[in-house]
This record gives sequence, C-alpha cells and structure tokens, in this order.
Amino acid sequence: MDRQLTLYPVFAMVTLTLIVWISVYITRVCEIWNKRISVQKLATRSGAGQMLKNVAGPSDNLLNLFELPVLFYVLMVLLFVTDRGDGIYLALAWGYVLLRAIHSFIHCTYNCVLHRFSAYLVSSLVLWALWSALAWQVLGGA
Repeated sequence: MDRQLTLYPVFAMVTLTLIVWISVYITRVCEIWNKRISVQKLATRSGAGQMLKNVAGPSDNLLNLFELPVLFYVLMVLLFVTDRGDGIYLALAWGYVLLRAIHSFIHCTYNCVLHRFSAYLVSSLVLWALWSALAWQVLGGA
C-alpha cells in the first residue's frame, strides 16, 4: 500500500478542525453582533461562557477536537513513519474520521447528547482498536 494514503485521514481531521474553527468564529461573531455585546466582556472564559452560552456547541466541539484526536494524529504519524499502515488501518482511520465528523455535526447543530455520545463512544472504540492493533503488532513482533 502507498504509505502516503496513511496521511489522507490526517488531512481530513485537520480539515474538520478547520471547519469547526470557522464555525466557532462565525457563530460567535454573529451572536456578539446580534446581542450588541461589548467584546471586553468576553475577556475571560467565564464571561464568554455566560454571554455566548447559546453558541457554546461549536466552541466546546473545537476543544473536543484537541482531546482524543491527538492520539489519532500520533498513531497515524507512527504508522506513516514505520510504514506499518495497511488497508485495515486505513479503513479504521477513515471510520474514525467519519465518526468524529458526525460527532462534530451533532455537537455544532442540534446537539442531542444521546446521539453525540453514541458517535463519540464508537469513534473512541475505533481509536482504541487502532492503538491496540499497533501495540499488538509492535510488541508481538509481527
């Protein structure tokens, strides 16, 4: 398998993060504009949290994209550097990215906790499966 393919899901996750980042700023700026909020009142996280609680979903989701996905990035770089990526890793990586995109969509739109948690849980299980497979391969000497 062409090892460059290992990086495509990474670029997709970065793109997802960029989309959510843009969403955060669009929703915040619109909320600030519509409510005529003085930006100085947003100087602290608690102030921003109170004043912008109606648009917290995208902001919270952006923070989420710097939690477990960090382990995804590390894993994918390890697969690339060690040239261990194969079709199974690639399929699981794309599955992870898709599930994180679903999680982000839910979080940034209608924010049903049960739906969001389901996407989060399944994506996390895929991530742990990816790490388990790599650990087994490296530690098992395969």
